[in-house]
Amino acid sequence: MNRTIHPSKLKGDIYAAASKSSMQRACAAALLSRRRVVVENPGHSNDDLAAMSIIRALGATITETGKDHMIEIESSFLKNAPEVRSKEDAVNCGESGLSIRMFTPIVALCENQVTINGEGSLVTRPMDFFDTVLPELGVHIQSNNGKLPLVVQGPLLPATITIDGSLSSQFLTGLLMAFSASPVTAPVTIRVNELKSRPYIDLTLDVMKRFGMRMPENQNYEAFVFDGAAPPTTDEPVHYTVEGDWSGGAFLLVAGAIAGDIRVRGLQQTSTQADKKIIEALMAAGAGIAMEAKGIVLHAAPLKAFEFDATDCPDLFPPLVALAANCKGVTTIKGVSRLAHKESDRGITLQEEFGKMGIRVELDGDQMRVHGGVIKGAVVHSRHDHRIAMACATAALKADGAVTIEEAQAVNKSYPDFYDHLKELGATVTGGLEYRDALNEIYSNKGDQ
Repeated sequence: MNRTIHPSKLKGDIYAAASKSSMQRACAAALLSRRRVVVENPGHSNDDLAAMSIIRALGATITETGKDHMIEIESSFLKNAPEVRSKEDAVNCGESGLSIRMFTPIVALCENQVTINGEGSLVTRPMDFFDTVLPELGVHIQSNNGKLPLVVQGPLLPATITIDGSLSSQFLTGLLMAFSASPVTAPVTIRVNELKSRPYIDLTLDVMKRFGMRMPENQNYEAFVFDGAAPPTTDEPVHYTVEGDWSGGAFLLVAGAIAGDIRVRGLQQTSTQADKKIIEALMAAGAGIAMEAKGIVLHAAPLKAFEFDATDCPDLFPPLVALAANCKGVTTIKGVSRLAHKESDRGITLQEEFGKMGIRVELDGDQMRVHGGVIKGAVVHSRHDHRIAMACATAALKADGAVTIEEAQAVNKSYPDFYDHLKELGATVTGGLEYRDALNEIYSNKGDQ
């Protein structure tokens, strides 16, 4: 599906989408809970749907409560402990990198054999981390030369291990949750070398705490020590609200800075999400921004080049490039090494797709330099990467002509309402079905099958 974004001026209020980082972690914590869980503001992106599908396959029941923006989850996954078995023998993680990395150690709690698979770019991403680590924990694992599918058979037996945290914090997230849910009776430690994206671990620990899980002692992100004590028990339901998504919201904030007078609601300024740092970049660029109780207000203003370190928040590269393209001068962004194993090789993809729009992007080791200038109307391709599609669409708001994005439906992975939200703010977006209309069409056609 193609979408064409026309030069537009934005105006109005918008609520940010639900955070898939928060939603997916909540699904994992709910699976590992023996209590009824009520989730408010649940997400509905493809990655969120993948996480819900996984926990159903492992033994959770998800029920719509009849109230808007609320679901209930009850899990049988750990209720027969110490013997833990999945409901089904296979799970599919869709294209979600977080799901595959977080749920694999959780699946490894099972005594039965479970096959873990995925789709799209996920099948080419390296998973050999698990080939090395899980056998140290008593887990039998087979992979396709370090790639999917993975065949896992536990039970995982916590032990003191050392892992490499330089690739992704998502591996650690899965291990923390699995260790917390396992029958740890003696102290064990997960030692971590060169941990990247620490804010995402803060989010993981926050979710674990809110769900009443056994908490490790965090020793400066270099070691996480489980002391063997049992977590407190209670029958009280867990109530968890999925916060607004700073990753998707970053595109709205940049859109407001280059083409708006808008207010973005629902983004918690006290959030542990790494991508909250977009505020620092906007301020460094001289954006017209004000933090108010009712939301974040932005208006278009002259923007200047800036320097930014995105090593701990690599998902910000696409909106940062859209912002930098509209800045006067050359912007330098650090952390390119974190981009290779995303839905696309994002450093190269951003260079090529923004190049089509007349923006020069240089890659120099771990640094990216973006030469701001006139954004030209063009035909670009999402490369099946949700954040590339959103970056091109955001930059297109100030282009000298229309920008058509091929395979624009890639946004469904994390932010299916993205184009709808741009239109609500006054952008002219043509081509394709609106996401909600597409869903209605799918459901209406089921009766004809």
